[in-house]
Amino acid sequence: MRTPAVILLLTIALAASSAAPRIACVAAGDAGSVRLTFPGPDAYPSLLAQALGSEIRLFASRAVAGGPPPASFRELEKFSPDAVIIEPLAGDSITPGDSLRARESLTSFVAACHRLGSSPRVILLLPPPLPGVAETTGTVLRDRVLPLIRAVAWATGCEVVDTYSMFLDHRDLFDGAGIASSAAGKIVAGRLAGLLRLQAMPGADIIARAGIRGGLSNYFGYECTTFTFAGREARIVRPKRTAAGSPWIWRARFWGHEPQTEVALLERGFHVVYCDVAELFGNDEALAAWDSFYVMLTRAGLSPRAALEGFSRGGVYVYRWAVHAPEAVACVYADAPVLDFKSWPGGKGKGGGNTEEWDRFKRDFRLASEAEGLAFRGNPLDMAEAIARGGYPMLHVCGLADVVVPFEENTEPFERNILRCGGRITVITKPGIGHHPHSLPNPAPIVDFILRATGQPVD
Repeated sequence: MRTPAVILLLTIALAASSAAPRIACVAAGDAGSVRLTFPGPDAYPSLLAQALGSEIRLFASRAVAGGPPPASFRELEKFSPDAVIIEPLAGDSITPGDSLRARESLTSFVAACHRLGSSPRVILLLPPPLPGVAETTGTVLRDRVLPLIRAVAWATGCEVVDTYSMFLDHRDLFDGAGIASSAAGKIVAGRLAGLLRLQAMPGADIIARAGIRGGLSNYFGYECTTFTFAGREARIVRPKRTAAGSPWIWRARFWGHEPQTEVALLERGFHVVYCDVAELFGNDEALAAWDSFYVMLTRAGLSPRAALEGFSRGGVYVYRWAVHAPEAVACVYADAPVLDFKSWPGGKGKGGGNTEEWDRFKRDFRLASEAEGLAFRGNPLDMAEAIARGGYPMLHVCGLADVVVPFEENTEPFERNILRCGGRITVITKPGIGHHPHSLPNPAPIVDFILRATGQPVD
């Protein structure tokens, strides 16, 4: 079992500039376990040095759990880095009994880095998925190693970069030994360059500015505050550093489900917010609650335009609010969205529907009969002209084999109507995929869409 780094064994200078940031790249374990952090012109440290004009040094290492850092830590102290990038547990598997020791070791090392006189930023790299790895090892990586590293990131306040999701559909960029190719190095260097250029914004603590009091929890390595707003459960997740303009994404429903897009945006300086108006189907009561929530958030400093995220029935929520407040919308990302109540929960087409939710929908909108429910014209599908008039871009991600919210009854006609009305919509289809899983394993296309729509830099 190999655990995160504390003893430093190797120091290699890759670039030199007295004015540029000094960056230490630390690789855990012996040479056989190093995947991203290694010397050479095609590896990410060299490419990052070129991108930033930085002085970068590599520190290969092996861990000693518990206790203060040993004497060899002085090599890192003498370098006096502005940032320390740590690749922990790369390629390792750990048993449940090892988890506590591994977490303590990594936490100890991160804490020691934070105490350096140069007060560096500390960044953890989630290990990428590796080709040719047995399924049991893959499960250990996903279910034990990644949560362990994220837990350390949350507990210590350090930053984290998700190279796991980044390479889920690019495993071919690693050789049989799991060593990153030059293409993989470029991707990692580009992400880290973007992160290191992200500077802290003064006065960006919207939790304090809004006077919010609530419980704290770990949201994939980031601090989540859960509180009550106007009698409803609400959540705000803070990035480690807020991007210029204080961008944010507003999750409509199904908190924490397929969160990879949100995690990637947190990494890039977005806040993630949620206000539970569950089972109101975007009616007037729901819209009023969201209006008040929006006012609180923007007065506290978030951007006046939000990226709206609607999964499944959340599609109705975000589009009805977008019609209600188009000036507050930067973009809409809808995933397998409900766009016509007759399709779901009504089940009046190909889908099976849901009788209980159909009755709830009619109660929410005060529709007295089945006929009134069928005649309802407040569906997003019916409001395409008003939605297109809002001018914001839209992205839909949909499974073509969806029998719960059929594509041909929802996004397909919606796209036609939006385009006919001059709106901007992009649709990503997933052949052979049903209503689940939502999102994309590697959310890069979704993330890039939101970054462009909100005026943020794209890696």
